Amino acid sequence: DDLESITACSRALRGRMEEAELPGEVLEELTAAHARLSAGTEQPVAVRSSATCEDALDASFAGLQDTYLWVRGVAQMLERVRSCWASLYSVPSISYRLKHGFPEERVAMAVVVQIMVDAGTAGVMFTRSPTTGDRSVVTIEGAWGLGSAVVGGEVTPDRWVLGKITGEISVREISDKLIQHVPAANGGVEAVAVGEERRRAPSLSDTQLQELSSIARRVERHYGRAQDIEWAIDRHSGAILLLQSRPETVWSARDAAPIAKPQQDPLMHVMSIFGTRRCP
Repeated sequence: DDLESITACSRALRGRMEEAELPGEVLEELTAAHARLSAGTEQPVAVRSSATCEDALDASFAGLQDTYLWVRGVAQMLERVRSCWASLYSVPSISYRLKHGFPEERVAMAVVVQIMVDAGTAGVMFTRSPTTGDRSVVTIEGAWGLGSAVVGGEVTPDRWVLGKITGEISVREISDKLIQHVPAANGGVEAVAVGEERRRAPSLSDTQLQELSSIARRVERHYGRAQDIEWAIDRHSGAILLLQSRPETVWSARDAAPIAKPQQDPLMHVMSIFGTRRCP
């Protein structure tokens, strides 16, 4: 609960990790892997955090560690990898672990480096309604540009709800999408205004919605539980790409909660339905 102490601890730990030199073997491995991934080009990459317990079944660290988009060149990639590791000790991450009692010795950070998708449209989808918990629908949210604007809450995305069995689109909510995230010239992303003609236009066609819903159902079947999925559509090829899938935690946690507190006297469960007093 001592935010000042947590902040000071976070600053010290992150500083040490970001300033430390990478071991020679790690430096060589990262440089070689980057060369293989980019095939000798300066193709931008995403440097993404992947901490233990980040997407656990009963809790989610998602968004508490750092992710960097449109990272250009090996030098910038190496810098961002260090920053990603160090973000395990961000103030929100430390506070979350303390609140939920996660022991520090069981926490570790991996970093995923992926080829960046130049998305024309991107967003998230849920194989269970995030508002009602309905298991029979897929909810899809999308907006123009990179998905970071949707995930970061900087734009109100379009929203559709589709039946898993029938494919019927029961909800269509097309928002006024004022901005979109696009690649910045020197790496990273920047927010730009959406043209007037596209602000209130749907960011997905019905065909794309059905394709996304099909992907969502396949992912849910693969993992055997409700999923929270990030996706993007390549601006040039039109290909739909699945970026990440994690367990849905909000409604799943509610399902796992006991319906009633255990009672020594089983009759108390019956009595609680009709009243709290028992007859003498």
